[in-house]
Amino acid sequence: MRLTIWLLFVAAPITAFAETAYVTDNLRLGLHQAEDTSDRAFQTLESGQELEVLSRNRNYAQVRLPDGTLGYVKVAYLVDEKPAKLIVTQTQAANEDLQRRLAELNAAFSQPAATIEKLESEVSEARAALDAATARVAALEDDNESLRRGQDQYKFSLPINWVAGALAFCLLAGFLGGLWWTDYRSRQRHGGIRIY
Repeated sequence: MRLTIWLLFVAAPITAFAETAYVTDNLRLGLHQAEDTSDRAFQTLESGQELEVLSRNRNYAQVRLPDGTLGYVKVAYLVDEKPAKLIVTQTQAANEDLQRRLAELNAAFSQPAATIEKLESEVSEARAALDAATARVAALEDDNESLRRGQDQYKFSLPINWVAGALAFCLLAGFLGGLWWTDYRSRQRHGGIRIY
């Protein structure tokens, strides 16, 4: 029972102070079984290796690897922030992923971009046709307005062919009427006899 209580008191601070740390750049750090790292390292850790610090004193730290392996390392070689090597590797991987996604998006949008360009060309042609039609409508409206003014000016006029026809009819009717009248008056004067 005492052993269990003692283990709880020893293990509680270890789990309470667990933090994440990384092995510094360009380093191979030995992972040891002995707390003072006086034994031979049973595993070598590379720069950027993530590990969990379970306990630490001035010189040494007990750590746990992501696969659950426990051991001791020298505190001087641990840092709290990701080392530059790991950041560069992650940044390069992210950059490659972004380049791949950009290539995919460019491929996906190449066909719609061609369609958009074609539609923009058609819109430009339609605008040019609309401008030409608008100019034609304006010219026709001007012609229509001038014809309306002319119509207002000559609204009480008759067409020349009607006037010429009426004049010719009147002249012919007047000539025939004059002949008849002359013949009629001549017969009345001479007792109904024609004298010509």
